[in-house]
Amino acid sequence: MADAIFRYSDSVYCCQVINMPIPSDLDALVLKRDQLKSQLAQIGEMRPGSLVARFRKCGKPSCRCAKKGAPAHGPSYSLTHPVAGKTVTRIIPAGPALEQTRLQLQEYHRFRELVQQLVAISEQICDWPLRHPQPQTEPVKKNSARRPPRR
Repeated sequence: MADAIFRYSDSVYCCQVINMPIPSDLDALVLKRDQLKSQLAQIGEMRPGSLVARFRKCGKPSCRCAKKGAPAHGPSYSLTHPVAGKTVTRIIPAGPALEQTRLQLQEYHRFRELVQQLVAISEQICDWPLRHPQPQTEPVKKNSARRPPRR
């Protein structure tokens, strides 16, 4: 009954099962959904947030950065993201950790894009029976035995 669609009427008393072939457009949607699920299974380490390069002045009066128009120290990298409504900032050291963080952020953006596509495809699959109604057949009635009238 993999290709059966269950239909329920407004009342609880009747429902019907319609066996119908899956149209090719629906096949394409199901195939796309399965491909997206497969791609989601391949997602590696990820983290949300924004990576920003910062240049700061140290505040020492004798430092080169204290002169007007002089370049500040840096870059130092900070990763910010919201946690429970508050912004959390982490300092990311330059070097391999920075590159790893960039890859994790790219993976997170890829994850978000795949999930958005999966939701859109799933919505189209769910809407398919609504947009392509099948001819009605006689519904199978449940509780067909009538109760005796009340006295």
